[in-house]
Amino acid sequence: MTEINWPWQYSFPPFFTLQPHAETKAKQLAAWKSLTLEYYRITNQAIVDIREVHSSPLFNNVSINRKLSSDMVLVIMEELENSGYACALDKSRQRWLVYWHTLQEWGEIIYNWVRDNGFIGSVCTTFELTDGENTTDQEFHGLDPEVLVRALRTLESSNRAELIMFDDNQGVKFF
Repeated sequence: MTEINWPWQYSFPPFFTLQPHAETKAKQLAAWKSLTLEYYRITNQAIVDIREVHSSPLFNNVSINRKLSSDMVLVIMEELENSGYACALDKSRQRWLVYWHTLQEWGEIIYNWVRDNGFIGSVCTTFELTDGENTTDQEFHGLDPEVLVRALRTLESSNRAELIMFDDNQGVKFF
C-alpha cells in the first residue's frame, strides 16, 4: 500500500472537532473532504461504514489520541455527496460509497480509454475493465464494482454505452 502523506491538520487536535466559526468550519470541511478523497484513492477503497470509522486510520489519529465523531463523519459524507463524490447506500445513511472522481468523470476516463484502444462497438465485461491485463496502467483498474457500474450508467444515459447483465456477469457495449 502506498504511504499516506498526512496534512499538517491531521496532527492538530482541533481538526477532529467540528469548528463553530463559519469560515473556519468551511475550511475544515474542505480539508476533510480533500483528505478523505485522497485516502480512498490511495487505499483504493470505496465504502465508508460510519459505524466502523473508529477503526480507520483516516478518522482516528492514535498518535494524538483524537478521532472524529460519527456525526462529524456523517457531515463530511454529506458534503462529499453534495459535491458529487459520495452517495449513501442505505436509508439510515450509515454506509456510503465514496469515489475520488465524480461518476461522470469516471465515465469519461473509461470512455476515453475505450475510444483510444479501439473498443467502440465492442462488449467488455466489467471484470475486463477493472481487473484485465489491458487496464493495469489505468486509474480505473481495481475500481470498486459498484462505482464502475454507476459510472457506466452515466455513459448509458448519454447513449455511449449499454450495460448488459447476464447471470452473475456484467458487461458493457460501447458506442
